[in-house]
Amino acid sequence: MSFLPISFEDMNERGWEQLDFLYISGDAYVDHPSFGHAIITRLLESEGFKVGIIAQPSWKSSEDFKRLGRPKYGVLISSGVIDSMVNHYTSSKKKRSEDIYSPGGKAGYRPDRAVIVYANKIKEIFKDTPVIIGGIEASLRRFAHYDYWDDKVRRSILVDSKADLLLYGMGEKSIIEMSKLLKKDIPIQSLKNIRGSAYMASYEELPEDIKSAVASRGTKKIAILPSFEEVAEDKKIYAEAFKIQYNEQDAINGRTLVQRHGDRYLVQNPPALPMSVSELDKVYALPYERTYHPSYESKGGISAITEVEFSITSHRGCYGGCSFCALNFHQGRVIQKRSQASIINEARKLTWTEGFKGYIHDVGGPTANFRNIACEKQVKYGVCKDRQCLYPEPCKNLIVDHSEYLSLLRKLRELPNVKKVFIRSGIRYDYLMYDKEDTFFKELCEHHVSGQLKVAPEHVVDRVLEKMGKSKRQLYDKFVKKFYDINKSINKEQYLVPYLMSSHPGSDLNAAVELAEYLKEHHIMPEQVQDFYPTPGTLSTCMFYTGYDIRNMKKVYVPKAVKEKAMQRALLQYRRKENYHLIVEALKEAHREDLIGFSPNCLVKPMRGKGKGSAENGIKDSRNVEGKKAVKGNNYKKARDSRRKPKGSKK
Repeated sequence: MSFLPISFEDMNERGWEQLDFLYISGDAYVDHPSFGHAIITRLLESEGFKVGIIAQPSWKSSEDFKRLGRPKYGVLISSGVIDSMVNHYTSSKKKRSEDIYSPGGKAGYRPDRAVIVYANKIKEIFKDTPVIIGGIEASLRRFAHYDYWDDKVRRSILVDSKADLLLYGMGEKSIIEMSKLLKKDIPIQSLKNIRGSAYMASYEELPEDIKSAVASRGTKKIAILPSFEEVAEDKKIYAEAFKIQYNEQDAINGRTLVQRHGDRYLVQNPPALPMSVSELDKVYALPYERTYHPSYESKGGISAITEVEFSITSHRGCYGGCSFCALNFHQGRVIQKRSQASIINEARKLTWTEGFKGYIHDVGGPTANFRNIACEKQVKYGVCKDRQCLYPEPCKNLIVDHSEYLSLLRKLRELPNVKKVFIRSGIRYDYLMYDKEDTFFKELCEHHVSGQLKVAPEHVVDRVLEKMGKSKRQLYDKFVKKFYDINKSINKEQYLVPYLMSSHPGSDLNAAVELAEYLKEHHIMPEQVQDFYPTPGTLSTCMFYTGYDIRNMKKVYVPKAVKEKAMQRALLQYRRKENYHLIVEALKEAHREDLIGFSPNCLVKPMRGKGKGSAENGIKDSRNVEGKKAVKGNNYKKARDSRRKPKGSKK
């Protein structure tokens, strides 16, 4: 095994004079299956193609882009595993100072809107070479989309990048089909029927069936979206267009989507068919080096590898339906899983890896306990367009069964040199509670929790949870009680670390106050709180921009003012001294002055005078005792570090 070429010297060692494909990545080169560039390049290599990688080229000149010469078939471009704007900026649009996907964790190795910058540079250097874009940034920006950083609707990324083809989703099937057609000397402009692809064309260049659909405003197999100009002008039309996009992202029942941009048309073909178990097994059996390129060693390495080095991806897809998640547009709602044999084989490889100390840090996917399809109907008819599997109540056809996942975990626990197998990618607690058998829940607590189990209730106010697409608080309360009851029965002291979100559409100041009261009542002190971050491709972002919930086209309250967002966030961390004035102001604005006082239910104490000292006196006691030890009556404990590492782990 060896890394793919990153220089002419590497190509010469292989006896190559020219690449078939050049892959340009916004991330540093990490040859591990948790990184899209590693999967795509290794897959092309397995099909006999010569592939080289230029990672994080300097975009201020042309030299880096020429490093491996002009490829024979095309240039593949991705911003990396995260949208470059999310990578660069916080939810408050402040520049980040770190980038775990770059050498030494330093920021600045990639440009804003990396896909557009890289693609335009390649078009300038290799004028006639096909440019194919993909990865999360391209995938979620394939339609006209609201951009939080510009605060406006931007055109499809295909327009601004001038790329010839966009491969959305995970891309394995699409890339192989495309590469084989290019090898047959079929022009890229003729590749208009590949599933999981999107392209731009003039009216004259459109296939005849799409021309007919444009003329008739749509057919059974082709949906015509409102144009870029229309969605940019009218927020309600934008919401209506997004609803069509959202409902058509299924390989079995999804239609071809067409959206006019000026005098050209964006065409999205239906998603690629789900990968079979054997196909996914093949992807994860490719000869990855499972670490970063050695050229980064002198620069401090790539810290992102520590998050995945001893973790295993068991499946893809998620039918959870959270409004703020973009998986519907990228991996899809259908679960695609690896075989147990494939996963166990990878676990054995981990035990032979230098630095392995007996701990497998995770075995999961977007949601760890979704290992199988949601229902049998999905196999034949695809996912439902008119409802979710779990929200607002579980579908009667939902298969709730942890037995296969439990069987896998038991086998992994029994492997030689494996001390512990943790689950850290997230448990869907509502699905867990719908299981009539307690066996998995008990073994989860006994064997797979490293002292703290991270869960994502996100909020506790039902009117906010409804906008989030999450189950009601009552179910979460039952889960919490059951978790602590089970741990008590097995004589373990373990705790829940809830992920919480402030300022999500639907959350007004009163909802934030209710959440703060919940935290106070249950002695929960979150060290980290996530402000809602509007990113392309999510239902919540559509709500944020338009003010409409596409599921019923009703208006939604959206907190956008900087001051209100700061108040909502501060309320979730009301014990922090620096938040005192914001909290008092928020409580007064919400007409909840009853929470300013000396009773046990109050969030803060009243100010006793003017000036800095009195503000500190007002919260001194509330910051002091609570949380320094577990509150036995509620079985809660302060989560001192929501990222606490398992004992003996490198992570």
